[in-house]
Amino acid sequence: MTTDIDFSGTSFQQLVRKITHGKLFLPILCLILVMMMNVAVNVSSGGSPLTFFEITLTNGTLNGPLITILNRSSELVIVALGMTICVSCSAGTDISVGAVMAFSGAVSIWALGFGTLPQNDYHVKEYVIPYVLGLAIAIGVGAIAGAWNGFLVANLRIQPMVATLILYTGGRGAAKVFADGQIDKVDVPNYKWLGNFIQDDAGNNLVPIPTAIFIAAGMVIFTALILRYTAWGMNIQSVGINNRASRIFGLNSARIILIGYIFCGVCAGIAGIIATSRIGGIDANNCGKMLELDAILAVALGGNSLAGGKFSLSGSVIGAVTIQALTTVLYSVNVSADQLPVYKAVVVVIIVVLQSPELRPMVNKGLAFVRQLSSRGQEVQA
Repeated sequence: MTTDIDFSGTSFQQLVRKITHGKLFLPILCLILVMMMNVAVNVSSGGSPLTFFEITLTNGTLNGPLITILNRSSELVIVALGMTICVSCSAGTDISVGAVMAFSGAVSIWALGFGTLPQNDYHVKEYVIPYVLGLAIAIGVGAIAGAWNGFLVANLRIQPMVATLILYTGGRGAAKVFADGQIDKVDVPNYKWLGNFIQDDAGNNLVPIPTAIFIAAGMVIFTALILRYTAWGMNIQSVGINNRASRIFGLNSARIILIGYIFCGVCAGIAGIIATSRIGGIDANNCGKMLELDAILAVALGGNSLAGGKFSLSGSVIGAVTIQALTTVLYSVNVSADQLPVYKAVVVVIIVVLQSPELRPMVNKGLAFVRQLSSRGQEVQA
């Protein structure tokens, strides 16, 4: 007689084993743990445990910690998509995405307001070119930056981190050149729509959810569909697993890697549009600052191997949301922006260690050693 609970022919133990060995189990578990940290902070400050999960509608706008986390993580989610593809196909990271965000945003604002800014006035009051064209320019700049990185990696065979280091240092400087070293502001109301809410002429929100959430969700869906219904996704994994074997098989590995980096640059350009739209201008010093490191962490937290090959977009998205949730809880306990990277690094190291495939064998060996010492001690006493 067995005590296992049967679910449609599958034993309970088998079901638990299947869940715990799933690729998304640890990323989801880490996200839940970080959210529980937010709940604990609310409780310690005298609030209700459910405060973190409350969503209210105020003046036509949805508000709540979950909405804030999804909204603020939008740029990171988009950049993490590109970083996932980049890591998978080249077994390397693109550390220039933050600088490309600033560069794309600066060029876009420069193009939208070129010729309208008098000397020592850094406020764009009207568009010189159509707004949609300005957005296309930002995405195009990101694509060109990605193509440059891809050319260095795929054609010149330069190590990815070294190749992208060029734009990491030069991209933000180029952004300052286009912004004339200042913080250019855009006073046209609809410029802030993509980073905030779509509003009517009276300033009322037409959609209760921040626009950035829709853009991030759209990019996730678009990327997932492209990878699922085209051969690109399989080719990326093939090149990442074994570049040489893929070339022998007939795949143009250089072109696949090039397209991967172009896609990463496009993602950075879109994220740059959202970042500049949030503040209604371009701050070249802070736009996308350190976001490349968060994107790499999101990929790692999502269970993706930084050695290339197979990848999980959903894991990267969960990793990005986890990082933003962690940032939220650290700010809620009065951790300053300067101290934030230290605390974040400690928690991230713990999460990455928990996700390591080598951790379980090491723990089993340690427990076996302890049991062996215990049995020897009992033999000596006997």
